[in-house]
Amino acid sequence: MPPAFPERAAWGTASSLRAWQQQALEAYFGGSGGRSPDEQGGTDGQQSGPRDFLTVATPGAGKTTFALRLARELMERRVISAITVVCPTEHLKRQWAESAARVGVKIDPEYQNGQGPVGKDFHGVAVTYATVAARPALHRNRTESRKSLVIFDEVHHAGDGLSWGDAVREAFEPAARRLALSGTPFRTDINPIPFVQYDEGPDGIRRSRADYTYGYGPALADGVVRPVIFLAYAGEMRWRTRAGDEITATLGEPLTQDQTAQAWRAALDPKGDWIKQVLAAADRRLSELRRVIPDAGGLVIATDHETARAYAKMLRAVTGQGATVVLSDDPGASKKINQFAESDDRWMVAVRMVSEGVDIPRLAVGVYATSTSTPLFFAQAIGRFVRARKRGETASVFLPSVPTLMGHASEMEEERDHVLDRPVREDGLDDDLLAEANREVDTPDVGEELPFETVEASATFDRVLYDGGEFGMHAQPGSAEEEEYLGIPGLLEPDQVSALLRKRQADQIAGERKQKTGDPRADRTAAEDIATLRRELNGLVGAWNHRTGKPHGVIHTELRAACGGPAIAQATAEDIQKRIAKLRDWATKRRP
Repeated sequence: MPPAFPERAAWGTASSLRAWQQQALEAYFGGSGGRSPDEQGGTDGQQSGPRDFLTVATPGAGKTTFALRLARELMERRVISAITVVCPTEHLKRQWAESAARVGVKIDPEYQNGQGPVGKDFHGVAVTYATVAARPALHRNRTESRKSLVIFDEVHHAGDGLSWGDAVREAFEPAARRLALSGTPFRTDINPIPFVQYDEGPDGIRRSRADYTYGYGPALADGVVRPVIFLAYAGEMRWRTRAGDEITATLGEPLTQDQTAQAWRAALDPKGDWIKQVLAAADRRLSELRRVIPDAGGLVIATDHETARAYAKMLRAVTGQGATVVLSDDPGASKKINQFAESDDRWMVAVRMVSEGVDIPRLAVGVYATSTSTPLFFAQAIGRFVRARKRGETASVFLPSVPTLMGHASEMEEERDHVLDRPVREDGLDDDLLAEANREVDTPDVGEELPFETVEASATFDRVLYDGGEFGMHAQPGSAEEEEYLGIPGLLEPDQVSALLRKRQADQIAGERKQKTGDPRADRTAAEDIATLRRELNGLVGAWNHRTGKPHGVIHTELRAACGGPAIAQATAEDIQKRIAKLRDWATKRRP
């Protein structure tokens, strides 16, 4: 039975488990997880379940609860007698220990390599991947000394470097059981992830194979996660290059990769007005959500420590309240995160610290104010906002109108696997280019070259992305058109969000038509033409959704497969026109 079956509600039939978690347990104990005995590493007749099991569940779905329930079950069956949890960060070690304690499992999060034997009062330890890589032989001896279950939290980190992968293999090859968990089992490199099975497809490319998968789309339908509304902001950017040239570009319009990188940097620069205007808009959205979610909080994900502190000062100016600042080198970072999670404070500003795994369910508004563009980081960052506490809650994430980010946002429901045998670089803006754009130099490289300097940066509301569709048109910050989207109610079911966005867009288009006189196409820019085509396509997609019942994101994916071209956020006018024609063709030839 699927998790959404009426008699097995999304929240599960047992008070401690959701339906997907129960189903994953049944998959574990009911079969080999799709692997042959040779692949599993063998079991004896009295032990049930495979030796290796990869569970992929969308961030916020409850992977920790599933893993701890499985651990208890294996201990009760005497399959294991010890547990090792391997995490990406120090903070997550403590979070795992706290969660385990609530179900009667004692995990030592303070274990260090020089400590020696694990305390007798503990069932196991929580360590980081870096700790394991420092002394893999030590952890191998621990694993061999007792029948161990090793839980790899966000297992893709085991492939952060070839040396880390080798260390993880050496340390935990003797484990009786290995449970790998990930919300995003893909990587932007081609380093293989230890203990993950790869299958070669017809195209000769090897892809990771999960034993149980619970994606964002099913979790959204089940009410386990919140729908995410992305609010994209464009704007006029002006900057001075190291050579002293002054360049102007509009974020959100077609630009070269280098121009996009520089305009993106200018937008995030605290010296400009773009980030100030976006933070103010995000705080107005947070106020709207707090009408129905009184403790709703916001998170700004910053690129570095200096900008994080600057953003916190801006938020104090906007709200009159201080913001919690969490920096990666702050020894009190974990304490600050916990204090914020338990408070009703409005804002936190962080540099990477809460991009992955950290559980703050009240986060409902985000500002993606970092230049990191990999799909892995983006998915993990957005995962901080999707955890639902009750049905109807919505999350809102503000981001720059950059093609790469727009593509990630429009493909939220797409399930990915880790792919080997492919070029390392992916389509879209390259992180190396952004790193170069952000590079600081103490002395000019040549002659009288000057460092990058933001001259001017202003924000314009661009559009809303939701369920693979795009809604809205350009509007100035503080305008009635922008407020129409910032004021979307905070408690809505996913289909209600779609309906409201379509209505808001229709009202905006109707209002624009009333104001126009003469030729409606006069003085139009290329960006406006593309925006018009997008609206037309989204209207047709909405109609096809009503006719077929398919989600908007699925329809957009099918159109892209049929017509070629990039994701809708990066598509040209010609690409969009092809999809419009294809959808009209489907409407005349296909039955629902």
